Amino acid sequence: MRNIVAHLWTGSAARDGRLHLGTVNGVSAPPFLTLPTTVRRAHVVTPRGEFAVLEAGSAGPTVLLVPGWTGSKEDFLALLAPLAAAGYHAVSLDQRGQYETPGSTLESDYSLTDLGGDLLSVATETAPTSVHLVGHSFGGLVARTAAIADPDAVTSLTLLDSGPAAQPVERHDLLRAMANAIPAIGLEATWQAKRAYERSQGAPEPPPEIELFMQQRFLANHPTSLRAMTLHLTTARDQVDELKATGVPVMVSFGAADDGWPVAEQRQMAARLGAPVRVIEGAGHSPAAEQPARTLAALEQFWAEVERDRRRIGA
Repeated sequence: MRNIVAHLWTGSAARDGRLHLGTVNGVSAPPFLTLPTTVRRAHVVTPRGEFAVLEAGSAGPTVLLVPGWTGSKEDFLALLAPLAAAGYHAVSLDQRGQYETPGSTLESDYSLTDLGGDLLSVATETAPTSVHLVGHSFGGLVARTAAIADPDAVTSLTLLDSGPAAQPVERHDLLRAMANAIPAIGLEATWQAKRAYERSQGAPEPPPEIELFMQQRFLANHPTSLRAMTLHLTTARDQVDELKATGVPVMVSFGAADDGWPVAEQRQMAARLGAPVRVIEGAGHSPAAEQPARTLAALEQFWAEVERDRRRIGA
């Protein structure tokens, strides 16, 4: 069991000895941990619960940034201050049961519908009207669920290194093994197995402060949340047509070396949506951490296009 769990966490960086900036063996990691002076920690209280957030800026359009599986609000740390400087109110959150947001012991509380409802509740509390949603990886599955549920609450949606449905079927056995291991051996044992396997494969060590943060973040996840999100990666259904029917402007963006969902699959999703594609050069699965300046440029270009279209039709 431990070997299976550890193998699940081993991405391309461990297999070929490379380590992408901002990614530790396929798991998003912030490039730094010290908050810029313009970024603040906060909690957003909603009827659906309290959510831990990082926030920058207060005026301008609101951007709500949604992390993926095993991620956290810190995955967007390198984007927050630049977004505020560019005139946006930027908010990144921990989803229900992730890192510093409390979770529930009921797996039914982590349906994609419920998680999408969480995003809409945070959007209501942080924005006067609608928000630009940015969903990374698994966060993209949640963000599109929110957009489908309430299109009027979403100015635009960016699917960042995300896909149209569950991850490729060849990964499902390992994902299910991970989900089953969480209640069987616990998060601490899972973390230790993960790191022991990575080191046995010669994976480079991250800086000590990043290593410690990633361990603390992993162990802070609510086990039921992490298990449910893991299983969603094997069961999420294709909702591309439903998303297109909302009329919400969508952009599909990914790192040039993304190894999450196949790049060809993401391009096909964009074609079905009639959505623009932005490739972030020099990035893998975590462009917001690996190439924040290029990611910001892609987002700003898309949002400017959305605003021009809104003005043209008088929205």
